[in-house]
Amino acid sequence: MAASTRERALEAAVELLGAEGVRALSHARVDERAGLPAGSTSNWFRTRRALLGGVVDWIAERERAELDPAGAPAISGPDDLVDALCAGIVLQTGPFATRTRARYALFLELAGDPELGRPLRHQRQEFERWTERVVTDIGIPDPAPATRALMALADGLLLHRLTVDPDLDLRPAVERAVRALAGA
Repeated sequence: MAASTRERALEAAVELLGAEGVRALSHARVDERAGLPAGSTSNWFRTRRALLGGVVDWIAERERAELDPAGAPAISGPDDLVDALCAGIVLQTGPFATRTRARYALFLELAGDPELGRPLRHQRQEFERWTERVVTDIGIPDPAPATRALMALADGLLLHRLTVDPDLDLRPAVERAVRALAGA
């Protein structure tokens, strides 16, 4: 089934954001990138703010669908957690790199707009809650600060792979952090 005009516009908007940043986002550029007739994107999103909101919602929806913890392998110990974190970072900096760049661009752009950035922050909080449950379940002491440390490490590794070294070997840093937090 062919993607709807709305879907094509949102996919193109994410590509623009991920490749060229927030300043590149305009209705006309989205139409052009999506191969849509002029004015198509503005039929769905009348203002730039509405377009930004649509992109934020679209990214959050995709991430919820694709990163559903219910479908993930069970994590029963530190080694499984290392594997899961590394796999997630590889996905976000590989097949989903454009979307990850777009998400970071939106986080920065919308830092002063709590309403518009809410879906992205909510998605982030859901992932933090899931991570804290996993950290708790595998017996890592002080789960809340341990989770914050792992999330900060993951953010740093994501940014490093997206901006400096796309082939960075993640495992040594993730393994060292998880083992230190687990007290092993």
